[in-house]
Amino acid sequence: MARPQEKQKERHCEEAKPTKQSSNTGTSSGLPRSARNDGKTNTPLLDRVNIPADLKSFGDDDLKILADELRRETIAAVSKTGGHLGAGLGVVELTVAIHSVFNTPEDRLIWDVGHQCYPHKILTGRRDRIHTLRQGGGLSGFTKRNESPYDPFGAAHSSTSISAGLGMAVARDLSEGDNNIICVIGDGAMSAGMAYEAMNNAGAMKSRLIVILNDNEMSIAPPVGAFAGYLSRLVSSKPYISAREIGKRITEYLPSPIRFAAKRAEESARMAFSYKHGEAGTLFEEMGFYYIGPVDGHNLDHLLPILRNVKAAHHEGPVIIHAITKKGYGYGPAENAADKMHGVRKFDVITGDQVKSTPGAPGYTKVFAQSLIDEARRDEKIIGITAAMPDGTGMDLFANAFPERTFDVGIAEQHAVTFAAGLAAEGFKPFCAIYSTFLQRAYDQVVHDVAIQNLPVRFAIDRAGLVGADGQTHAGSFDIAYLGCLPNFVLMAAADEAELVNMVATAAAYDKGPIAFRYPRGEGTGVPLPERGEILEIGKGRIVYSTSLSSRTPQAEGSQDNREISPPAQGRGRNDIKGDIAILSYGARLPEALKAAKILEQQKRSVTVADARFAKPLDEDLIRSLAQNHTTLITIEEGAIGGFGSFVLEFLSRKNLLGPCRVKTMHLPDIFQDHHTPADQYEEAELTAKHIAAAAT
Repeated sequence: MARPQEKQKERHCEEAKPTKQSSNTGTSSGLPRSARNDGKTNTPLLDRVNIPADLKSFGDDDLKILADELRRETIAAVSKTGGHLGAGLGVVELTVAIHSVFNTPEDRLIWDVGHQCYPHKILTGRRDRIHTLRQGGGLSGFTKRNESPYDPFGAAHSSTSISAGLGMAVARDLSEGDNNIICVIGDGAMSAGMAYEAMNNAGAMKSRLIVILNDNEMSIAPPVGAFAGYLSRLVSSKPYISAREIGKRITEYLPSPIRFAAKRAEESARMAFSYKHGEAGTLFEEMGFYYIGPVDGHNLDHLLPILRNVKAAHHEGPVIIHAITKKGYGYGPAENAADKMHGVRKFDVITGDQVKSTPGAPGYTKVFAQSLIDEARRDEKIIGITAAMPDGTGMDLFANAFPERTFDVGIAEQHAVTFAAGLAAEGFKPFCAIYSTFLQRAYDQVVHDVAIQNLPVRFAIDRAGLVGADGQTHAGSFDIAYLGCLPNFVLMAAADEAELVNMVATAAAYDKGPIAFRYPRGEGTGVPLPERGEILEIGKGRIVYSTSLSSRTPQAEGSQDNREISPPAQGRGRNDIKGDIAILSYGARLPEALKAAKILEQQKRSVTVADARFAKPLDEDLIRSLAQNHTTLITIEEGAIGGFGSFVLEFLSRKNLLGPCRVKTMHLPDIFQDHHTPADQYEEAELTAKHIAAAAT
């Protein structure tokens, strides 16, 4: 892979480099203690904790034991629910230290991204519900303001914590408050421009802000031992900070060369034992932060004094504490796994073996990747781009085949889009593979750098529609609406995996401007895949089923026969297809539309089911025919209001076609839906076959 980030970053599965362990937790086998006996957690200290204030009565040695118990409890909980594991295990000691030193929730603790927050949730009054993680009606897998006062800022997308924390710090200052604001951000999240924008702003202000850099990528070198820990404690202490500030004021009166030399000597002495992290410290200092570290993030003997010193010092301005951690720390199976068991299904605590899913149809992401690889073998201009999501988008497979044509730009969607625009401007064919929810972060670049210049960037929009356990923050709800309003764009949505293959081929062949195609998370429908993708006619949909023309029945599962009726029977055209109900599907609701057709036919009603394929440009001839030859037209999509259905309504209104035909649009509800299984989410959204059939009455 050409110039990729070394790991996938904070918001998703990443491969952390191994680091040297401290002696704070774990066993020689790397298994939690519970895994060595009956599998049940024994947590006498944790049992005494209902809220973080209960930690105030614990001595430092007790806090170390508590951290062990908290790690075991986290492992036990996630083994039963699935979810994010490795990230949480890497911050157990940080979590204990922060909550024991600071006074949350009065002191605001903001977790960047939030997938490392399970230990935090256990300590903040939610232990009795931890078994409901990511389940319908249960705890969110991320921090969430309406879930607990200990979650002052919700998160799930990366790199927001410093901006939010600075806002809270300024609000505190304006209100003449005195509480602390603590932001915990990972080294991967620091790759996003927003984090640096926030630091640049914070460094220019005098608001007191504490940022903890949770660095689980760099190895813990020998200097990060007792002596380095002593140095970090020293420079975090109130006497040292005060002396340093006095020294700065004194050097202001010295001649320029001496003043500069004194400043550099102080910085060099403070960073001399920071090994290769000295560059990072200098960077933060230049941005206006008081830098402390690096410190072993798994050693409470180091963490606790530093946090206490920082809290007591009341340093004027922002402080950053550089903590070195290891993802999956303290649990052997996680430490040894390539992805550090970042995102897991239910698993066996002793072995770490995850429950295997029942084999089914190939997943949409894999179909996309394989289709793009096939196209790239025929076209050397095709380029793959991902923003820190190679596994999630299938770009890891593309990278295996074409490492020099694959670019992982880190958590930098804005850069990814403009980078793709630059490639397109030079005649290449960039495929920018980004989740729908993350493409939102690059909207200005989509408009300004791609659409206005009409550059042929290809957007592969994964995770379109509802995504299940990741909930409202990751739902792909808005891309149809926010891209459909842009001139020059072509928008497609795959009804099944065979259509996805065709749309990859169509995007590869299209050079007249930007083009996007969306597809859902998870497995396909099981339709046969073409050996080679068909280049679709831009702006043309297909009629999949008609009571009046087809001898076959609509497929109840929508899994075997979604082929177009082409050419229509007996030489009849689209205008000859008549019936009571027309269902026009855009995207992956097509199987439900076919099920609905079966229900309606049992009610003695004739039905036509069409796959729009394109939201922009619309197949106006198809829509006109459906509206003129049916009494009811239903549009359905896996997107928010203002999307495909609105485009159809606007066309019908503009062409004065709204009179005889009753039109109903079905889309996601105008709410942010909570996490649940995808099936339950679509049931809640009333986008299933029975709801489609009911809309026809």
